[in-house]
Amino acid sequence: MTVRLRPALAAAAILAVPALSGCAAETPDYQSVWSTASTTSAAPTSTDPDAPPMSIATFLEQSGVTGQPVAPDKLTDLTVSMQTPPGWHPYQNSNLAPGTRVIAKGDTYPTAMLMVFELDGDFDVAQALTHANVDAQASENFRELNASTADFNGFPSSMIEGSYDLNGTRMHSYNRIVIATGAPPDRQRYLVQFTVTGFADKAAEDGPDVESVIRGLTVALPR
Repeated sequence: MTVRLRPALAAAAILAVPALSGCAAETPDYQSVWSTASTTSAAPTSTDPDAPPMSIATFLEQSGVTGQPVAPDKLTDLTVSMQTPPGWHPYQNSNLAPGTRVIAKGDTYPTAMLMVFELDGDFDVAQALTHANVDAQASENFRELNASTADFNGFPSSMIEGSYDLNGTRMHSYNRIVIATGAPPDRQRYLVQFTVTGFADKAAEDGPDVESVIRGLTVALPR
């Protein structure tokens, strides 16, 4: 089933953590990587200097690209996984987008979310990744702490780490998008999104676990 999923993915991001923690807070919309905009066969060409920055979701849709969610453990031409530290556990919810993987520490933050989309349609990867951090930067009172456009395990990637306000609480989040190409002969292109979110005032306390999760992200060709 081919999908255009910003509402579904936004729902996944919103529902995942409140169900765990019992909080009313919702995770930021930048965890969503798809929009409901109509697709066209032409790449976006807006030159309006006053136009709001374009997210990667909008860029892909306006480039005519569609996506199908795939569970990371169902891939045969690409290995995508994340590490689960002691004390963390898988979280499942029927409202999550199909194939979404979420782990949480205890009953609240920090959490980690991993999503993979099989992409259909041609696009400029380098240009797409210039839009990868737009939604994160639009979070309330966002403050960038770290960012990188270096490849991840040989695949084009963009990473941003920062803090932001969420319903009066300061949060900390690490977000990475990888555009990966599967093994021959198909060389299928995928979008991988990985997000780790926690309370900013517990960043030091949760730091070892969070760093373990981040270091444990794998996006690689099968051996």
